[in-house]
Amino acid sequence: MEGSVRLRAPAHIASGWLCFCVSLGVIAMVTAIIGDMASILGQLLGIKDSVTAITLVALGTSLPDTFASKVAAMNEDCADAAIGNITGSNSVNVFLGLGIPWVIATLYKYFQYAPKDRRSKFIVTDKSLPFTIALYSIAAIATLLLLTWRRYSVAAGKAELGGDPKIKKICAIVCFILWLIYLVCASLYAYDIIKF
Repeated sequence: MEGSVRLRAPAHIASGWLCFCVSLGVIAMVTAIIGDMASILGQLLGIKDSVTAITLVALGTSLPDTFASKVAAMNEDCADAAIGNITGSNSVNVFLGLGIPWVIATLYKYFQYAPKDRRSKFIVTDKSLPFTIALYSIAAIATLLLLTWRRYSVAAGKAELGGDPKIKKICAIVCFILWLIYLVCASLYAYDIIKF
């Protein structure tokens, strides 16, 4: 395409590791830009960072995975590849997206300041993290139970995909409602409207 920029390392150099590392670097840069833009938009609209993260940033990082899972589901007889893709992708987003920056920040602060200095500790001030993780875990378990029921239920056609159109629509609505419950409860908790 004319006018577009392509940053791509040839896959045959260093057994593909150069291409892999360049891809990770580009993903990190795009993620940083999305995070900053979402944070700026959230500040302009008066939305807390935690709410911006579970709406705008999550949407930006999950949409490509959703389309990849759709393609995987359309090309397979069962939904294993689609479910594995979306589960694995979200796990990587959470574990690497939180883990690596926290490790870097902790190491930086540890080596930058004296051990007894309060600034040497990396402190997470957002108190909504445990609540949102618990809420997400409950919704994820409920979704996996629903998919397991679909796989073994005669009424659902013994398949995660396809089957009775009525049950398929009901299951889609249940998953959408679980997402809405997560979104609303996490947002209300972030604004101290509900407390635990």
